[in-house]
Amino acid sequence: MTFTTADLYDAHEHEVQVGQPVFHCYGGHSTFCGACATLKVFEDNSLVRQALEQPGQGRVLVVDGGGSLQCALVGDQLAQLSIDNGWAGLVVYGCIRDSVAMATMPLGLKALQTNPRKSVKKGQGERDVTVNFAGLTIAPGNFLYSDPDGILVAESKLGG
Repeated sequence: MTFTTADLYDAHEHEVQVGQPVFHCYGGHSTFCGACATLKVFEDNSLVRQALEQPGQGRVLVVDGGGSLQCALVGDQLAQLSIDNGWAGLVVYGCIRDSVAMATMPLGLKALQTNPRKSVKKGQGERDVTVNFAGLTIAPGNFLYSDPDGILVAESKLGG
């Protein structure tokens, strides 16, 4: 699907949420979209790995990391896992690491910042829950559109 968030917004203004401009593009694909799978974690990426080990089927993994800048929730190994399993992209309300490597990977990836510190692995968090951050409320199955201009979220896939 070819799109720009600006054009989608113009065509579907009353059907979409617009994310606050707090995210940076880190993946090799600056434009991506898909149905959302959601996680809510805090400085623990165990559930991120578990989710990315499953078939992505073109979905976008939305990770509410509480906005923490203390550690990374995704690195190049998890990014490769997501590619191998067919995920379209990731949106991380937190940090990633290995940004230079991930910039060359065929994956959409947005996050707040980078941090070389890895997360803890305690297996804590929630999966398939509604998450709220950056002016967005995202439920599992919502459709997310992302490009260099920003992020839009709709309840379902939008037409052209």
